[in-house]
Amino acid sequence: MSDLMTTGEFSARSNLTVKALRLYDAKGLLPPAEVDPHTGFRRYGRPQLALARRITLLRAIGMPLAEVSRVLRLTGPDAAHAVAEFWGRREAEWRAQQSVLAYIRDVFLEDGASTYEVRERDVPEQRVISIQGHVDAASLAGFITEASAALFGHLSAFAGCLSGPPFAVFHGTVSQDSDGPVEVCVPTDSPIEPAGRIGLRLEPAHREAYVMVAKQRCGLPAILPAYDALQVWLDDHDVTPCLSAREIYHPTWDTAGPEEHVADVAFPFIPDRSVRSRPARGAG
Repeated sequence: MSDLMTTGEFSARSNLTVKALRLYDAKGLLPPAEVDPHTGFRRYGRPQLALARRITLLRAIGMPLAEVSRVLRLTGPDAAHAVAEFWGRREAEWRAQQSVLAYIRDVFLEDGASTYEVRERDVPEQRVISIQGHVDAASLAGFITEASAALFGHLSAFAGCLSGPPFAVFHGTVSQDSDGPVEVCVPTDSPIEPAGRIGLRLEPAHREAYVMVAKQRCGLPAILPAYDALQVWLDDHDVTPCLSAREIYHPTWDTAGPEEHVADVAFPFIPDRSVRSRPARGAG
């Protein structure tokens, strides 16, 4: 018996459609064992059924194809650890989504009162070093972490001093379908120069409305009610944002418990509706 099967035979044995097989071939996950150079007919080897089974299982838990490719290059405990790590992230995302479901229900029923207290404060002009990038919701946390590390490293290399809490400015919408841009900023009064992708600018003085956010509510989508509460407040007070929305991160982040205050969401504003509003994180 030949070890090679036609595409149709392999499709039936693997429970993968011909369309899926072509996609997995294009992505380099499951190329056919043999392709006839004249007819283009594809044949798959019987040993490839085990690989097809693994791809099917990984896709069944929602793993993206790019991550499937990475896991398939691993073996034994390394592969099992990668799968467990992925599922841990999925569970964290699910918990975050669960935390906002009740709020969404109240929004649609129009009977939900915000759990956030909106406050106001004046912010002085700040000199900041910053890194800007286009990132979607899936890559936002990683970008903020990486950019912050680079900025603090630059600050340390110049023996510079932090003059205020770091913050991320959302110059455009960040969601599953939109990619910002986002600018991570570190305030400093030290005479530091820009370098490479690290820029230097003045953040203008402004008044802002803000809410305090607990650690467990800082990720998407759990943080969206904080933005919503601020937008409602701005509308109720007839004021318009004059700068992009931002998140301010406090130094208690690493040691704080899930319910402790670690960040603020803020909208700089002026009481003049002629100024055009800027997008916020997750707004669409």
